[in-house]
Amino acid sequence: MGRSPYCEKAHTNKGAWTKEEDQRLVAYIKAHGEGCWRSLPKAAGLLRCGKSCRLRWINYLRPDLKRGNFTEEEDELIIRFHGLLGNKWSLIAGRLPGRTDNEIKNYWNTHIKRKLIARGIDPKTHRPLGASTSAAAASSHRHDHLSARSSCSPETSTGACHSVDDDSASAPNDGGIDLNLSIGPPRQPPSPSQSPLPTRQEQAEATSGEILGHANISSDYT
Repeated sequence: MGRSPYCEKAHTNKGAWTKEEDQRLVAYIKAHGEGCWRSLPKAAGLLRCGKSCRLRWINYLRPDLKRGNFTEEEDELIIRFHGLLGNKWSLIAGRLPGRTDNEIKNYWNTHIKRKLIARGIDPKTHRPLGASTSAAAASSHRHDHLSARSSCSPETSTGACHSVDDDSASAPNDGGIDLNLSIGPPRQPPSPSQSPLPTRQEQAEATSGEILGHANISSDYT
């Protein structure tokens, strides 16, 4: 079972609304209220779908609609609320009495965008155009620098990683402390004149020799 269509379009009028249709819709809503838009066209005697009646009433026939061009005060309010809410036109329209969300959206795309660009402001971020570009470039440069530093793993040789910090190593230190490390020559092996310490095996052989020598001396006296 699929969902039933919103309205039967086979027997509905399309195109521009006539003055008689507008009068019927206004008279019915004044007498009975908006109610259910799906059943309103049949009750009002209109050959229109409910969605068409709803849009016609909200955008054109409501008595509290504000006609005419937008004022400078309304322009600044739209810019301010767009900076806070983004493209949520229904919420912005709720803060401008008498204006519809569709009207505000169209006005933003056709007029206010150009006004902000002429002021040097990015319509998406509400920041100066040069500042947003420089911030993006700085972020990209910082990301590249961090990627280069992370490429030096512990397994990499010291010389390969040293190229990343050449600038920081060559820069003078304000504290007066020399941080440059130097590697001394390797230790020389001991000279032949220095006798090495005897090993355990050599000590054991010497001890056994002494014991045998004392035994031989004792046998001579006996």
